[in-house]
Amino acid sequence: MLADFDIGASLPASDINRARAFYRDKLDLKPVDETPDGGMMFETGSSRFLVYPSVYAGTNKATAAAWEVTDIGSIVSELRSRGVTFQEYDFDEIKTVDGIASLPDGNRAAWFYDSEDNILGLFQRP
Repeated sequence: MLADFDIGASLPASDINRARAFYRDKLDLKPVDETPDGGMMFETGSSRFLVYPSVYAGTNKATAAAWEVTDIGSIVSELRSRGVTFQEYDFDEIKTVDGIASLPDGNRAAWFYDSEDNILGLFQRP
């Protein structure tokens, strides 16, 4: 039933103005719509995601949303030049080198926090 429909993320923000600046200045995204409570809908690729005011922002300790990209190295470099800090991990199957992990399945991935402590990711298929 849902296989024919797009899905989008909903990301909480404790400071909606700070979040707006992060997504605009760091990720080069502009809101395409706004909600009555001050939330913002962003369009990226063929999907949309919502950033909305919430007291629960920053409580999720897992990836909240991720982009599938074609050249993760150049995107990481570009985002770093805009002030985005990528996370370094050293777990059993995930070890990053200069912010990028080469996963056992051949995918490559990188993770960063937005201004509201949501974990966002980039993934590149082999």
